Amino acid sequence: MRSFLFRFAVPRAVARSAEIVGVLVLMSEPNEQEKAAARSATWQGLRSLAAALKTSGSAGQGNGEGGNRNHPVAALVLVTVSMALLVGIAAVGRSAALSGMDPMQILFFRNFFCVVWMLPLFAWRGMSLVKTSQFRLYGMRVGLSFVSMMCFFQALALLPIGDVTAISFLSPLFGTLFAILLLGEHVGSRRWVALGVGFLGAMIILRPGGMGFGFGQMAALTSAMTVGVIGPLVKQLTSSDDADRIVFITNVLMTVISIIPALFVWIWPSPELLVELVLMGLFAVLGHMTLVRGYAVADASLTMTFKFSRLPFSVLVGYLAFGELIDGWTWVGAIIIFAAAAYVTHRESALARARRLAEPDVDVDPQSLTPLRLKD
Repeated sequence: MRSFLFRFAVPRAVARSAEIVGVLVLMSEPNEQEKAAARSATWQGLRSLAAALKTSGSAGQGNGEGGNRNHPVAALVLVTVSMALLVGIAAVGRSAALSGMDPMQILFFRNFFCVVWMLPLFAWRGMSLVKTSQFRLYGMRVGLSFVSMMCFFQALALLPIGDVTAISFLSPLFGTLFAILLLGEHVGSRRWVALGVGFLGAMIILRPGGMGFGFGQMAALTSAMTVGVIGPLVKQLTSSDDADRIVFITNVLMTVISIIPALFVWIWPSPELLVELVLMGLFAVLGHMTLVRGYAVADASLTMTFKFSRLPFSVLVGYLAFGELIDGWTWVGAIIIFAAAAYVTHRESALARARRLAEPDVDVDPQSLTPLRLKD
């Protein structure tokens, strides 16, 4: 019996199975028409992506006017590139601080070389690059940015890049909290829970009762707080000004403000450090341009999820450049904070869309993380 099975039954079963598999493969193989349709869909997707990337910096994109705000692939590309570039800023800032340069001087070089890298754009566009009617918004944005960047570079002088990045994920939560406390926004139980969970994640990272909590952590927290308010201001600026104008005006004003305190702590950088500082300006220009464009082509609830890529980038650069590692609790806290921030962003974006549907004549920015709206 066993001999019969091995000589006849098993070979026939294997042959029959091979025939069936062959038929299925032939049936699943696309014909020429299907291949042509697939190629057409691929090219159409690439053209759509290119169009979204091309128009992402136009004025009005922040309010969803005149552009493609439903392109998640473009948002993924733009925001991921932006996160990598912003980590480059942090790496240069930490390198400069470890070499003995004061954070105030680092801040000046960051802004100054931003302006230098954008001078060709200014030569091409002329005075239109600085023409705006939103002076009050720029004034508030620059004042908050000065505090935020100063605290950011101060934190980098004292903490690993990964720790500073993890704490920075609190900024959307601070934005919502400010809207509640200062603007009287009504917040439901779900967002209160999300805020509580997010700040619990912060406690896991900071461990304020331990020996590790100090000035560096406070500086990072202050930077996250101010960024929470800056976000809605930037989104409102995009209603009238394009991304390039916002970045250029902001950095020109920041350069003027930061040069005076930088002179009191001035040291001349080495040639090697000077090259790094020049690159930091380039990272800042490209990083913020791509980030503003990323917000323009997709809702903040989607864009926010791509920003978590900044933490792996930070940990990798910190390890390769400085031999730094963040502990497991920092990873846990960062994931908790990010999950809470992503939920708050998603919830507030959904409520903003609902308000615009209910009151179509009211200008509500669906990207805003808070209802902060300042008018000239």
